[in-house]
Amino acid sequence: MKSTLFSFFTGLTFIFGLPCVSQSAILDKFKLPNRSIEVKKEVPIAQLSLKQKLQLLEKKQNGKTDHFIFDLPVTYNPKVSQWITFFQSRGKNFFRDWLEKSNKYMPTIQGQLKAAGLPTDLAYMVMIESGFSATAVSSSQAVGPWQFIGSTGKTYGLRQTHWLDERRDLSKSTQAAVKYLTDLHAEFGSWYLVAASYNMGEGGLRRRIKKYGTSDYWELVNRNALPQETQDYVPKILAAMMIAKAPNLYGFRDLEHASPLNTEVVLAPSGVDIDLLADHLNVTRKSLRDLNAQLTAGYIPRTVPGFTIRVPAGSSLLAKDYFRVHDKKFLLD
Repeated sequence: MKSTLFSFFTGLTFIFGLPCVSQSAILDKFKLPNRSIEVKKEVPIAQLSLKQKLQLLEKKQNGKTDHFIFDLPVTYNPKVSQWITFFQSRGKNFFRDWLEKSNKYMPTIQGQLKAAGLPTDLAYMVMIESGFSATAVSSSQAVGPWQFIGSTGKTYGLRQTHWLDERRDLSKSTQAAVKYLTDLHAEFGSWYLVAASYNMGEGGLRRRIKKYGTSDYWELVNRNALPQETQDYVPKILAAMMIAKAPNLYGFRDLEHASPLNTEVVLAPSGVDIDLLADHLNVTRKSLRDLNAQLTAGYIPRTVPGFTIRVPAGSSLLAKDYFRVHDKKFLLD
């Protein structure tokens, strides 16, 4: 255990003070040096006692003590260190953007994870998968914040039609992800393996575990048993999680955090055009489209009798008045 703590703090010493499509695809374009480095197995931080965790992770800022507690196992090793260094250097600009956007989306994601009894730190998968972008699309046609492929999305209840793609809906895709992650954990029993299977597919991971005779994620990495993307996937999540919980420590200062989402739902009639509604609500068209990114065409077809959409908090009554007074204007030719 002492060697684990020494390694963790040594890592912080080395990284402290360094210059400070889907996001997963962007990250995969970068080649990190020394890819074959052996991952040393260490005691995950989350397995330490609560008292030790507090001693390890608490720091004083502005006269008060903040506790940075993880609810996922956190192993600090060379693979994780490489990605921390990357996010502090070549990847610093877009990682800063992720940090600033995270405050907008994390409450929704973590709230649903917590309600389902899952670790809230699984939300950092979204940061790595898409950078919180609802419109992110990968080369394999995975879509949305959680980057669901079409078949998996349908399996977990996400509708996909010519006008609607619920993979782009933050709340509904998170509900689907909660079910999927729960199923994966029931099978694999390890959150590292859950993340690995989410990345490469559960079938592929089953075959690798059977072939190599081990269900230890780091052992599979050391034996080069997993695709390179999957070998990097868990370290990326761990690196992002560690930085996000103590950004100042890692050189991310003066962040301009976005405000948390604050919306209301309203039942819109058929034919509603999101842009015209935005004009009436006196909000930008982009902002209302972002709130309703699942509407891929930007409107509700005539054939759909009604559909629940999101509007900024305090706008639902104005939206309902607009629906009543201008109903015919919503019908698209």
